[in-house]
Amino acid sequence: MSILITGMAGFIGYHLAQALASRGEELIGLDNLNDYYDVNLKYGRLEELGISKAVPDFPEGQKIPSSRYPKLSFVRMDLAQGQEIQGLFKEAQVAGRPIEQVVHLAAQAGVRYSISKPHSYSASNIQGFLNILEAVRSYPVQHLVYASSSSVYGINRVTPFSEAGRADHPASLYGASKRANELMAHSYSHLYGIPTTGLRFFTVYGPWGRPDMAPLLFTEAIVRGRPIEVFNYGNMSRDFTYIEDIVEGIIRVMGHIPLGKADWDGIQGGVSPAPAGLYNIGRGAPVRLLDFIEVLEAELGLRAEKRLLPPQLGDVPITWADCRALERDTGYAPRTDLAAGIKALVAWYRHCWRRIP
Repeated sequence: MSILITGMAGFIGYHLAQALASRGEELIGLDNLNDYYDVNLKYGRLEELGISKAVPDFPEGQKIPSSRYPKLSFVRMDLAQGQEIQGLFKEAQVAGRPIEQVVHLAAQAGVRYSISKPHSYSASNIQGFLNILEAVRSYPVQHLVYASSSSVYGINRVTPFSEAGRADHPASLYGASKRANELMAHSYSHLYGIPTTGLRFFTVYGPWGRPDMAPLLFTEAIVRGRPIEVFNYGNMSRDFTYIEDIVEGIIRVMGHIPLGKADWDGIQGGVSPAPAGLYNIGRGAPVRLLDFIEVLEAELGLRAEKRLLPPQLGDVPITWADCRALERDTGYAPRTDLAAGIKALVAWYRHCWRRIP
């Protein structure tokens, strides 16, 4: 079957594409290559997938085949362009290779960025997701798996965070946009019978990670002798989850198509009659930020100069995933502890990061 991955030049999208392409899956990758962070990192990920920038700036809508994986191709396209998205699905169907699964990872990311640049979230996270939903309504797929976020839990303080718990007090517009995606997906599952599954990601890190997130941001600053900004004076914890565990979880979810609950009585929470699934995907073991920095310092062999600062708008004191539902339904079991994950991140940083233009 043909699988569409949106956000393929992103951190999670790149790793998922590499894993699926290595298994011989037929993949179409989509990304708008925006400059929210250094676009050269996105070009570097694509280069690893055999998608060369030999064509200047990747002309929009032009399918570029991989030189490394014969069943992988890439298209530069903006999710806000609904007609172009529909055209991509139609082209695949006419070619006799209809898109049968969609993994929707493209989004405008960033809790803090959503406070300073709120309007960018409506086009990508709301309109873009609506265009994906409309495409899978017009060209039915077996399963739509999409990225949600632990940010939907917002100021909820009942830990660990459970899918059965409250998610109606977001602390940022980013979290609100991801919760909106979950509700939009459920409505399309209910109306049109489209199987959808949302994944609430918890602080994903590892090689080729995002440079705006603490793991790579801190690594770069420590190596270059710059102070790191530690908000809330370090009194926060995050459920750091290694990228390989995340990818394994996504692949397991792709094969677990939700059916809904036929005997739902309209009162109980959790699964509804619609074929709409929702899972936390994390390690399930929160780590204090100061402890994370200590492990990173040990691996780098350097001490960090810490600038302890008050909390920022949109920050929450802890994220902690209850992953029992995902484990029960798919066998998901993250294996990478923090020390091993940081070791892999630092090894990649030393060998690859500085070679990226």
